[in-house]
Parts: sequence; structure tokens; C-alpha cells
Amino acid sequence: MGKFLSDREVAKLKYADEAAFRGPIPTQCVSNGEFNPQPQGEDQKKVEARTKELADELGARHGMKRREFLQSTCGMAAAFLAMNEVYGNVFDVDPAEAAEPEVTLARAESLAGQFIFDVQTHFVRDDFEQEGLLGLGNFAAEHWNPALDKETLTLATYKFENYLKEIFTESDTDICIISNAPFDNPEWEFLTSENMVKARDLVNTVAGGQRMLAHNVVSPGKPGWMDKVDESIEVHQPDSWKMYTIGDPFGGSQYVWRLDDEKLLYPFYEKAVKAGITNICIHKGLLPADYEESFAGHWQYATVWDLGKAAKDWPEINFIIYHSAAQQFLEVPDNQLAHFESTGELNWTSDLARIPEEYGVNNVYGELGTVFANSCVTHPRLAAGLVGTLIKGLGADHVVWGTDSPFYGSPQWQIEALRRLKMPEEYKKKYGFAGLGSPNGAIKNGIFGFNSAAVYNLDVRASMGRLSGDKFAAIKKEVDMAGGFRTNRSNAAYGYVNTA
Repeated sequence: MGKFLSDREVAKLKYADEAAFRGPIPTQCVSNGEFNPQPQGEDQKKVEARTKELADELGARHGMKRREFLQSTCGMAAAFLAMNEVYGNVFDVDPAEAAEPEVTLARAESLAGQFIFDVQTHFVRDDFEQEGLLGLGNFAAEHWNPALDKETLTLATYKFENYLKEIFTESDTDICIISNAPFDNPEWEFLTSENMVKARDLVNTVAGGQRMLAHNVVSPGKPGWMDKVDESIEVHQPDSWKMYTIGDPFGGSQYVWRLDDEKLLYPFYEKAVKAGITNICIHKGLLPADYEESFAGHWQYATVWDLGKAAKDWPEINFIIYHSAAQQFLEVPDNQLAHFESTGELNWTSDLARIPEEYGVNNVYGELGTVFANSCVTHPRLAAGLVGTLIKGLGADHVVWGTDSPFYGSPQWQIEALRRLKMPEEYKKKYGFAGLGSPNGAIKNGIFGFNSAAVYNLDVRASMGRLSGDKFAAIKKEVDMAGGFRTNRSNAAYGYVNTA
């Protein structure tokens, strides 16, 4: 983080657990460390205040203190009610859900069998020693999911044991992909290629079924990078590749490159196709508001300027664009919402959405990691605009679910936000956006898991049958019998928040 943000910016950040409201939905933007978070806006302050009021009022009816109520399913519903009061009717929530535990529990149980495949999750290796990563905790709690205990926040928060708890016992996630990022300084790498595939194999062996898939990172231009590709294919056998055209996400990388560089990249694509590992996940977007200055000479590599030709030249490959190339969510949300509602444009995401029509391709996907979490908190209408733009341009079957968890705590609050998100009627009329349907309707089921299952050739019916009886299902059942994450969530988040 230190080389990505200035000293002035760092001075405004705190761990997400410090002096933050422990709400079921974050009330401030939280950063995963790849961008500088926005400070809490006036509307977010209103949401937080109204959520507290509802918690005090409704919790008292059931003899519950505020914190206890906010950890319950009713507390989650109350938070969405508060957001609707501030932002308009963007989330599907019945006031009865906030008042009657039986109503919310019945709804939650009816959706518990929904197939959810999270294609972007992270943990760090046991010997990872970069304390700067702990700032992620501050960022999350104050802006998105404020509920950490500062005294207990250590690097263990981001390690394997806590990762398993957050992903598999405190959320409805069924299958996930463990991912990584490249850094010019190898000491910052969260995991090695070997770490990722070992974690995948261990989790699947313990579970008795396929719960995890694994990336291997490809770093074009680095010394010996193609040798590492060969090693991955021959030894590690990853399920897909992770790549960063911007190089080091903290900026100033020596290794920036283009997807359509025929000399550098096309030999790699040939190897990938020959090996049958044809899903390439590319980090795009997610730059700070001053990107033209802080990423001078490099920022264009975070756009999709290089995607169309590569996708057309390589129809055998699926190009899955992480963060949906979104740049705009790192600026003041009111300005970005005004820009979207006046122009229908989302910086760089709209460019991504136009590629299938402009290049005649059907192998480009948009992933929602971080940008959905960020936008549904800063302004849910912006989140609706994001999802609507991707569906209209890429197709409903080419939008995939990722959360960047557990940097922002359990992914459950993000799952609930998408389940409840509605497309504003004016967006349907003005931009021709489709409605998003019911929580477990075709569109949301596709985004949550079916689309990625198709990309990774997973049989959903067979997978769900196996998963329902595996080790993690048994553990979750035991947790549910003891209260479970639905009625006793930690509301924990891990990340940086801006206290300006």
C-alpha cells in the first residue's frame, strides 16, 4: 500500500475496525489495498444513522441490544430498508423482514440452496510479513462492513484458517477460486503458484468434493516468465490464469503490457490453448481518482484498449475482465452518478460492454469483484447502472460473481445486496436495461454461479449434489445449529477506510 498511496492519503486511512459502526452492510467505502477509498459521504452517514434508529426501535421489541439485533437477519433487512429510505427504492425488502425474525429466516432458508461460485477470493501465505496489508481492515469497516476488533486484527486475519471460516461457514458461497496478484517486489506476493494449487487440492481433499479452483499468475515481460508458464502447465495445472496488464497494482511497474501484443502474448495464448487452460482472468480498472498523475504513462494499460483485437484473434480463449474494468468507483459517487445519469456512460466499463458488438466476439466477460461492493455502498443506483450496462453489452450470461473476499469480511453481505438489488424503472426506460428479476431468478442465478460454471465446465446439478454432503456442509450445519451466521454474524470487514 505504501508505494501506491501518498503519505497524505495514508494518514487519512484507518483499519476498518477502528471506531466504526458494526453494521450488517458497510456504510463507507472499503479498499482492498489496490485503491484509495472515498471518505464517508453524507448519504452514507444518513444510512448509518437510520440503521441505528431502526436497530434500537425494532431490537427493543425482541429484547435485543443494538449490536445483537444488527447481527441478526432482521438487522440485515433493516439496513436495506435504511438504504431505500436514503437512495430510493433500489433494494427488494419488506418492512416485515426487519420486524419479524421468522420472516427473514424463512427467506434466507429459501435461498440457502442457491448455487454461488465466487471467482475472486484471497488469502496470504503463512510467511507473508507485509504489515501494510493490515490497513485493509480499516478501510472496510468504516466504509462498507465496519465490524472488526482492532485488538485481534493481525496478519492471521488474512490467512488460511480465517479465510475458510469467512468463505465457507459464514456465507452461502459454494465454490471459489483462490487468486493472487503480481508485484515487482516478490515479498508482497500473497501466494506462490504452488501455494494456490496446494490450497486447492487440500480443500478439495478435506471436503471430499470440488470446493476450490486455483489461478496461477502470468507476468509477461518478467525474466523467465514463460518458463513459469511451462511449470504451471506441467506441474501445477491451474484451472485458469490471472494477469495484470498494469503490472504491479500498486503502480510504477516495470512490466506493463498489452493483451494484443502479438510478439509477447500470442505465444502464451498458444500454450494455454494447447494445454486446455483457456480461461484468462485479467485485472483492469481500479485506479485512483488522480490516475493520470499517479499512474502517468501507465494508466492506459488498466483500460480495455487492448482487449477487442485479442478476443477476436483468440476465440478459443475466455477473457474474463476482473472489476469489469471500472475506474469510476474510486471517485466521488455523486459526481459519477450524475455523469452516468446524464450520459449513460461508466468510465471504461462502458468500453468493455461495447466490445462484443464492435468486434463481433462472444468470449468477453465482466467480473464484479470490489466494484459491486464499493458501488452498492457508495450509491446503489450506480451498482444497478454497472450491472445493467454489463448485461446489456456483454449479455446476462457473460457477467460473473466475484467479491475479493475476505478483504471486506464475509462475502455474505454482498450476496444479500445482489439478491435484493432492483433495476430502477427510469433506467429501464432511459437506457433499455433489463430488469434483474427475483433473487433466485435466471439473471441472478446466472451471475451468482451458472455463468462461471459454464465457463469452467462444471455440472451445477452434480456439484450441488456432492457439496450438500461434503465436510464443509457438515461443518456449516453444526454452525447453524449453534446459531449460525444468519442469526449471529460477526459483521467483520478487513480493509482500509478513509477518515477524512
